[in-house]
Amino acid sequence: MMKEECKALLDALNKVTACYRHMVLTIGGTSDSQNLREELKKTRQKAQELAVANRNKLTTVLKDKTVSKEDKAEFERLWVIFSTCLEILEIDMRRALELGHEFPLNVPKKHLIQTGMSGGTSGVAARAMSVQNMKYEAEQNIDVVDLKDLENEINQVGEMMYEMEMKVNVPQWTVEAKQDPGAELKSTISVGASSIGMISVEENKSFCDISKVLAGIIFSAVLIIAIVLAVCVVKLS
Repeated sequence: MMKEECKALLDALNKVTACYRHMVLTIGGTSDSQNLREELKKTRQKAQELAVANRNKLTTVLKDKTVSKEDKAEFERLWVIFSTCLEILEIDMRRALELGHEFPLNVPKKHLIQTGMSGGTSGVAARAMSVQNMKYEAEQNIDVVDLKDLENEINQVGEMMYEMEMKVNVPQWTVEAKQDPGAELKSTISVGASSIGMISVEENKSFCDISKVLAGIIFSAVLIIAIVLAVCVVKLS
C-alpha cells in the first residue's frame, strides 16, 4: 500500500514539474502575461507541496529497518527518481528567475522574445493542477513581487535537497534500473517497429531473389555467346 502511494505521489510530482518546465519556456514570449506568471507561481507551489509529501513518505520508509530487501531496493529506486525530479524543478525555478528579471512585465518598452507561439497556458496548468477552471486575480506587479518569493523558494528547495542527503544516504550509482535506457519509448513503438521490420526484411529478401535471377540470366547469356564465338572461330580456322 505504501509503495503504491509513493508511486502515485511521484507520478503527480513528475507531471506538475513537467508542466512547470513547459510554462517556464514561454516566459518572455508572445504568450507571456500576468496570468502566466500567476500560473507559474501556483504550479511551482503545487510541485513543492508534492515534493514535501514525497520526501516525508520515502524518508519514513527508507529509515524503517523492518522493510524487506526487495521493497527497500524499490523504494531506493523511487528515491533516486524523486531526487532527480527535484533537481530538475530547482533548475527550472532558477531559469524562471533569470527570465523573470530579463523580461519584467512592468517595463513595456522591453521587447519580448518573438517565439511565434501565441495563446494562453491555463489549459496546461489546469491539467497539472487537476483543476478544470483556473481564474486569477493577478496584481499589477505580480512579476516583481513573485521574483522575491521565487528566490526564497529556490533556497528552500536547495535546503530540502541537502537535508535529504543528510537523512537518507542512497548513492545513485548503487541503484539498478528495472528497465534498459529508452525501454519506455521502445515499448510504445515495438508493434509498429516490428511490423516495419518484417516488411523491410521481406522486401530485402524479394530484392535479393530478383537480383539472383537476373545475375543467373546474364551469366547464362554471356556463356552462350562465348560458346557461339568459340564455335565460329573453330569453323573459320
